[in-house]
Order: sequence, then C-alpha cells, then structure tokens
Amino acid sequence: MKKKNIDWGNIGFGYMPADKRFVANYKDGAWDEGGLIDDPMITISECAGVLQYAQTCFEGLKAYTTEDGRTVCFRPDLNASRMADSCRALEMPVFPEDRFLEAVKAVVKANLAYVPPFGSGATLYIRPYMFGSNAVIGVKPADEYQFRIFVTPVGPYFKGGAKPITIRVSDFDRAAPHGTGNIKAGLNYAMSLHAIVDAHAKGFDENMYLDPQTRTKVEETGGANFIFITKDNKLVTPKSDSILPSITRRSLMYVAEHYLNMEVEHREVFFDEVKDFAECGLCGTAAVISPVGKIVDHGKEICLPSGMEEMGPVTRKLYDTLTGIQMGHIEAPEGWITVID
Repeated sequence: MKKKNIDWGNIGFGYMPADKRFVANYKDGAWDEGGLIDDPMITISECAGVLQYAQTCFEGLKAYTTEDGRTVCFRPDLNASRMADSCRALEMPVFPEDRFLEAVKAVVKANLAYVPPFGSGATLYIRPYMFGSNAVIGVKPADEYQFRIFVTPVGPYFKGGAKPITIRVSDFDRAAPHGTGNIKAGLNYAMSLHAIVDAHAKGFDENMYLDPQTRTKVEETGGANFIFITKDNKLVTPKSDSILPSITRRSLMYVAEHYLNMEVEHREVFFDEVKDFAECGLCGTAAVISPVGKIVDHGKEICLPSGMEEMGPVTRKLYDTLTGIQMGHIEAPEGWITVID
C-alpha cells in the first residue's frame, strides 16, 4: 500500500480526516449491519440525546507500523470491553465486542495509506464512539444510537522527547463518589475542561485530582492515570472506583512485573505519600508515559528526585519496554498485538 504524501515527521497531534470511517445505527432494538462510508459529516436532530443530555462515550487506541513492516493494533479487545462497560453505565446499547474488533480492523485496513511508516514517530489514532441520535426532550435514554469509528494520523505527543511536566493539586473534582469516573463518558471530559484551562492559565501542565469524598487520596489527571516509582523501585498505581481503568496503566503493570521483575502495588495512594516517591508519571494512549517532575500543592512544591530534565530511569525502562512491544522489536505477551495487515 502506497502511503499518502504526508510529512510524517512533522505532523502534530491533531485531526486529519482519512478516506473511510465506519458507521452502524441502532434502531428498533437492534444494530444494523453497518459499513464503511466516505462522508466525515454527521447529520442529527437538533434535539438528539447526545446534544441535550450528553449521552455519549468513546474510546482511543492506535495502529502502528512495526519494525518488520506489519500494521498492528495494541490490545483492542480491552477497548471493546471498556466501551461495553461505558455503554451499560450510560443506558446505551452495547455494540457487540466482536463486531467492535472487526470494525476497528476494517477502518484501519481501509486507511492503510494513512498509517505512518516505522521510525517516523507518528501513529494512526483510532477513535470509536457512540451517541444518542434521535430526538429526546424528556430526561431519559435515547431510543436510537450511532456507533462510529474514524482514524487520523498523529505525530508524537511530545515533539523532541518527553520532558518532565509540572502539575498542580486541583481544587476541582473530576468525578463524584459512585459516579461516572470509571467509564469513558464524554461528560467526564467536559467537566475537566475548565480545570485544565485554569491550570494552563496559571502555568501548570496538568491537574492532579484527589478523591472526591475525602480529598486525601490521589486519583488521576482527567486524561491519564498516575504511576509512581518508590525509592526501592516498586511500581505503585492508585486504586479507586472513580478512576478510569487505563489500558496503558494495566499494560505497564504487567510489563513491570513480568519483563522488569519489579514489585507492583495497585492500591490506594494517599497524597501524603507523594513526597516520598522517586519518580512519577502520567500514562495513557496518547503519550504512553508523561514524566512528572514537580507537583505543586497550593504553593508548596514537591520536587521528584528524578528532576525536571528527563524521564526517571525506571520510568524510562517501562516506557522503552512497552513501546518496544508495541513496535514489534520486543516479543509481546499472547493476545496483546492484533495484526491488521
């Protein structure tokens, strides 16, 4: 497949429409067959459930060109499962997980010309999403839904390498106790927009959200899970019912234990502990790991020993191992890599 004439080394992390996208519609209690279409535009009722009551959820994953020239996706089965959980929580019909996987493969295969070449630092970002599409004026779930997948080539999240960032402890909460923090609902991200704009305006790169009930425990940033490295090289990840179960975080935990022989703890992390960690990072699909160098708690600075110049040494090993698995030069655990072409 001949690649598009794109300057792969200089594309940013933004939206560039590809040729094909997948669409399936739910009506009268059943999903239609669905298929690939050319048109990137959506026409829905002005009273659509998604517009009135934010009934929507989404996923994010990537396709890569590996070192041996294959096009692959990383653990898409977990995205299918997590989206099913999101749908159930939002009273939306589940798009069958096997059909989700087939649709992902179909969209990537139809847009192989947009999958960046190995070594470019770029990838193909895949965005499955679903929304209530029929008119809903009373507060209730929609009766009709649309499931779609589009893809877009994106450059590396950090051009020139990942430099440690500075984050603040937020006064805002990203989720309510027993709420929707553990699903990938669009409304969660809408709730975080004011907080992140405010953080940027005050010179911070991100927010650290604490648990909404006691505000004593570390949760996540709104777009990524936290990982911490102790001074004796353990990997510690926060556990909470209102944290999104990051696929990257779960993969890093496995890599730490089974590839790097590290001890792993998935548990509640109290904010008082943060000052004692050696390294800190944010993990997610977009950047894999964003190193954190400094955390500011209402003027009081917590400077991680790993510093502000580069990713900490243990975090770097985790990053290199996971990206090595994704790019095909480190053997992957069984079932982690789905070959498209």
